[in-house]
Amino acid sequence: MRWFWVDRFTEFVSGERAKGIKAVSLSEEVVDEYAPGRTCLPASLIIEGMAQLGGLLVGQLSDFTDRIVLAKITSAEFQMDAYPGDVLHFEVVLQNQDGIGAMVNGTTTIDGKPHGTINLMFARLEDERFTDVELFEPAEFCRMIRLMRLFEVGVNPDGTPIKVPEHMIEAEKRWFVKN
Repeated sequence: MRWFWVDRFTEFVSGERAKGIKAVSLSEEVVDEYAPGRTCLPASLIIEGMAQLGGLLVGQLSDFTDRIVLAKITSAEFQMDAYPGDVLHFEVVLQNQDGIGAMVNGTTTIDGKPHGTINLMFARLEDERFTDVELFEPAEFCRMIRLMRLFEVGVNPDGTPIKVPEHMIEAEKRWFVKN
């Protein structure tokens, strides 16, 4: 089972902001089984979706070569639940970044109404203990962000399209030869 909590990107401006959507569906087990009698997408998974969106925004700055992890949820507030049939509209904005990490602020809406706000802190794993550790298999990671349409909507601040990093293209080629 995949644990993507963003269905697709709708906007992506490198180093600035990203927008995406998540359609809440009764066919997702977690929506129906998380809290019996309360059929909604748990707030923890909405936070995870925002973290995925923000982590990709931060990770893209290094062409996905830095190891970026969620370090801290500074704040998260939700005004209502997200029920089956709702479409969550996520937006994350990069507030600042430096050599050790980045801060991202995010908002969610449902039907144009405010749903939630979140502040996230991401860290770069630079410790030598993590040098040989891959957080994701490169070809599968590239497949995932292609499915989410990052490279279809992604642009640089000057409006030029974001290109698939060469190391990811090479990983895909190796995967296809192997399989």
